[in-house]
Amino acid sequence: MAIENLAGFYYPTIFCIIALSSLYHYVLHPLFFSPLARIPTPHWTCSISDAWILYARYRSRENATLLAAHRRCGHVVRVGPREVSVDSVEAVKIIYQGGFDKHAWYSVFDNFGVPCMFSSAHSRHHSIRKRMVSNVYSKSYISNSSSQAAQADHILNSKLIPVLEASVSRNQAPAGIDVHSLFCAVAMDFISAYCFGIRRSANFIKNKAHREHWLKLYTTRKGYGFFAQELPRLSEALGYLGISLTPRWVGAANRELETWCKELSDITLRDLRESVPELGSSDDPVVVRTLLAGYEKEKKTHGSASPIHSTTIMNPELSVASEVFDHILAGQETTGVVLTYLSHHLSQSLELQKDLRDELLSLRPSMVSQNGRMAMPDPKQLHGLPKLHAVIWETIRRYAPAGGPEPRVVPSPSCRIGGFEIPGGTRISASAYNLHRDERAFPISEQWDYTRWLPNGVDNSSRENATKQFWGFSSGGRMCLGSNFATHEIKLTIAAIYSNFTSHIVDDRGMEQTDMYTGHPKSNALHLRFEKIPA
Repeated sequence: MAIENLAGFYYPTIFCIIALSSLYHYVLHPLFFSPLARIPTPHWTCSISDAWILYARYRSRENATLLAAHRRCGHVVRVGPREVSVDSVEAVKIIYQGGFDKHAWYSVFDNFGVPCMFSSAHSRHHSIRKRMVSNVYSKSYISNSSSQAAQADHILNSKLIPVLEASVSRNQAPAGIDVHSLFCAVAMDFISAYCFGIRRSANFIKNKAHREHWLKLYTTRKGYGFFAQELPRLSEALGYLGISLTPRWVGAANRELETWCKELSDITLRDLRESVPELGSSDDPVVVRTLLAGYEKEKKTHGSASPIHSTTIMNPELSVASEVFDHILAGQETTGVVLTYLSHHLSQSLELQKDLRDELLSLRPSMVSQNGRMAMPDPKQLHGLPKLHAVIWETIRRYAPAGGPEPRVVPSPSCRIGGFEIPGGTRISASAYNLHRDERAFPISEQWDYTRWLPNGVDNSSRENATKQFWGFSSGGRMCLGSNFATHEIKLTIAAIYSNFTSHIVDDRGMEQTDMYTGHPKSNALHLRFEKIPA
């Protein structure tokens, strides 16, 4: 009887202690005692639950939701018990130029079970990987690279221009071509050639059937990342029970994409080991060659003491494949999206096309096709064209292809941002989508207005503010590695097209941009008709 009475006393007491402890930990502390309690919230549940922001992400409404939250609550907003969103340039400098580590959200971008530069959580690991390959993505290297110039010449003269010329033919039906698919192919051919060399590149411009199949696989991969990224523990736990929150055919699509890239990577590595490529030729696999040399140097210099020894040095083939897979996936979509939206705006104005062409005709040598071929322009001249730069920059601003939040982790013990003390371990992020809609820097921000970037379009102060606010490639040590490459290929492609053709809209339904980390036209299509400009 005494034992039963003792048990009857202890069990309720233990239950009460657990209940009170849980109440304090999950409700009272985050609501009233956490340093984050001072930060405004867009919804009353944000202090005690991630449900509000998770629901927005699940519905693919995160960007618009956060924009509304910041406009209502200010530059620093608490969107979860341990998560904060910011939208000021000052906060961006602290977080992204301050080298905050990446959040585990990025681990989904590991490929073949091996981290790549983009997925590396720790800044030190990232900097080692970046140091190996950043040189070949610098503006000076790309501008002076004979290999890149030869690859661009081949892609534009032997692939893209013939496709556009064929589309001009009267017997083409239906009128016009889907340029979104075509521009993704152009971007893929550029980046895969830079990684593997022309002979091992994707050849998506010409191989339309393979391109469309690949793009369907990519769309499948991209559309089902919510549970793996936002609820990884739940996904893993259910996986042990044989329950998958992600459709199994998504895994099949991922495996097919990985196999495709691994085969190209492996055969390129084999080529490099069998013979030294001719430097400066279109077949030079610039990125793979550079990565392999970087791994060898790290191995000789630091050996087993290298922080990336177990993940990269011991797995050079998988590491090369993981890295280039990331470059290819990111490079084809983001560049394809920019080219699509830019051509859409240019196609709405023949006057703007004429003004742009007049500027392009100043290039020496000109890119006007003569006897079936275009000359490749001097890169310095190409990058010095103000109107070409303005229309591209405004397209990236208005339709940032990677506009979603870039989550980081606040270092311990804490950091002061926007007048608030943010404790270590807090997930914190900014996004190009929000920064590019600051009405102070970009009046009527939803409007595409390329004159924002012209020397005589706005006053110097306004243009300087816009430049400071521009975040199309992120910033700091972990900004987009391929920004210079992307800008160069976009300028070359637009210059090649509009030096020789005019474009006209056939069907632009569904051009609204999706609200995702990497946004694209909802229809995944844009049909334009091209007309050859008489010589």
